Amino acid sequence: MSDASAIGAVDLEGELLRHFGHSEFRPGQKPVIEAVLAGRSALAVFPTGGGKSVCYQLPAVLLDGLTLVVSPLIALMKDQVDALRVRGIAAARLDSTLTTDEVAGIYEGLGGGLKLLYVAPERLVSEALLERLKRVRISLLAVDESHCISEWGHNFRPEYLRLAGLARKLKVPRVLALTATATPAVARDISREFRIRVADRVQTSFHRPNLALHICPVSAGERLGLLTDKLASERRFPAIIYVTLQHTAESVAGHLQRNGIRARAYHAGLADEVRASVQNEFMEGRLEAIVATIAFGMGIDKADIRSVYHFNLPKTLENYQQEIGRSGRDGLPAHCEMLACADDLVVLQNFTLGDTPEESALRLLVDHLLRQGDHFDISRYEMSRITDVRPLVLETVITYLEKEKILEPAGSFYSKFQIAFEHAEDRVLAGYSAERRRFLHRIFEVGRRGRRWLTIDVDAAAAETGENRSRILKALNFLQEAGDITLKPSGLRHRFRLLPAASARHPGAIATWLYGLFTNREREDLKRLDGIVALACDPDCSTRHLLAYFGEKLAAPCGHCGNCLTGGEARKSLPSSPEKEITLDHLSAIQSLKREGHAALRGSRPLARFLCGISSPATTRDRLTRHDAFGLLEGIPFDKVLAQVGA
Repeated sequence: MSDASAIGAVDLEGELLRHFGHSEFRPGQKPVIEAVLAGRSALAVFPTGGGKSVCYQLPAVLLDGLTLVVSPLIALMKDQVDALRVRGIAAARLDSTLTTDEVAGIYEGLGGGLKLLYVAPERLVSEALLERLKRVRISLLAVDESHCISEWGHNFRPEYLRLAGLARKLKVPRVLALTATATPAVARDISREFRIRVADRVQTSFHRPNLALHICPVSAGERLGLLTDKLASERRFPAIIYVTLQHTAESVAGHLQRNGIRARAYHAGLADEVRASVQNEFMEGRLEAIVATIAFGMGIDKADIRSVYHFNLPKTLENYQQEIGRSGRDGLPAHCEMLACADDLVVLQNFTLGDTPEESALRLLVDHLLRQGDHFDISRYEMSRITDVRPLVLETVITYLEKEKILEPAGSFYSKFQIAFEHAEDRVLAGYSAERRRFLHRIFEVGRRGRRWLTIDVDAAAAETGENRSRILKALNFLQEAGDITLKPSGLRHRFRLLPAASARHPGAIATWLYGLFTNREREDLKRLDGIVALACDPDCSTRHLLAYFGEKLAAPCGHCGNCLTGGEARKSLPSSPEKEITLDHLSAIQSLKREGHAALRGSRPLARFLCGISSPATTRDRLTRHDAFGLLEGIPFDKVLAQVGA
């Protein structure tokens, strides 16, 4: 079907059945698809499990050209690409798990019948990919998790801010934005960025009558026993138990195991292979429960989850909506219970307050970026460690500077390559002419040799040997293609150009402006915690309260949440433990720590972060997270610690 085809000429139900095996559309899907096929951009706000993927997969099959799908979820990409290929639809993905050869193969296939290409948003700064995409007819850009574009949303990701400009640069005729968690304000942000008309914003109901929401106020000391009793007696398995901290996941999972429940922990601190093993066991039904931080669940599709417990308070109502939405996707009843304790607020507030960078750190970062010259490249990892600005904050700063036309991305490249010889080195060299042997030998000699890998810094090799950088890269790629070596890139660096506006603004003024943006963001995040408390303490219908936050009115109480079933009570209060105090022993330990003179702990905010158990690039770099004082005041409000160390 060409873009100019009349929409009335397409039997959408017939195409849906032919390509995807569904006999009818779910609510909202058809109007979204009709808008896209008519050449208009659209926004689909559907609840988790509401069928967002069909809204771009069916148009991708019907439209001429490539559909580019932007998604931050590797698990979703892999599952969807595999499912599309089974149905005979040409699809591929570009993510961090692919080898150099696999990426090269996908690049070669662009423009050759590929219908869908899934990419992570951070990939779209790659000069190599963008150059190839410019030569391809892109009929549709689908942006999953599009709420990440909103600076005031719950899960802002700075790389999403580039997508609207990228769509225009690539001359994409239509954009489909998709999300499960957009408030009305966030939906307006998305629509403004992608120029989506109000008439083409389709939101279906967030009300899931099969989900029973329960809120149980409980003290910290009683919570674990209560959870164990509920799981053992009610047997609502499979179950997900969400926690805030990694060590909580481990301790809760261990306790459940000792009480006869097949449970394992899942969090970002586990090795990749361990996380994969836990997820596979859960997906295959060999685990009854998984105890997870919010790292779990994004992009997985397990329809029969019978219960979701929030052992700790969720970070936001958006998170809560998304996390409970992973249960009951088969339409059968599911139980969602929040074990609400006010003690959790301290940890959540501390992470929010601890994320805000110091103005002096922002000044150092901006000064460094703006004094590099008109053309420069940086390692974000190294820059983060030098300035003690967290990677996400650093990426946000760069994106803001791009939006202000102060600097412009100019692609990325790898500065180092690790080489493993598939044959003896002498044998590899023997297959080439004398001149090429000498060239390769000089390059190898410049490298740093390890037990298995030879590491080559390409710029250093070029400077020392006098050879052209591109010739070195071509030679290494040729050796890999010939099967003589295995090549692993590392040391990702990003190129930038300074724009004329950079000279018109003082770095200090820019840093102050940025600091204002981050402190505003901090206030918004703290308000979201107030929203969680308001839901937990409201004696009226929990379902109606939650839906109202997303702009949906429920005419009458749902009749199936905990408050409705108990007839409602007086306003609830959340149990809390007595507030921890800063003792004389604490003060003595803090003074001792100050006398040690650690560079990473200069300044009140870095020291307060450290004492509250919040790591930073500098404390990680200096291995200070192993220090006895790290987390000394964990559980004490951050602002109280900050006031104490600044006194």
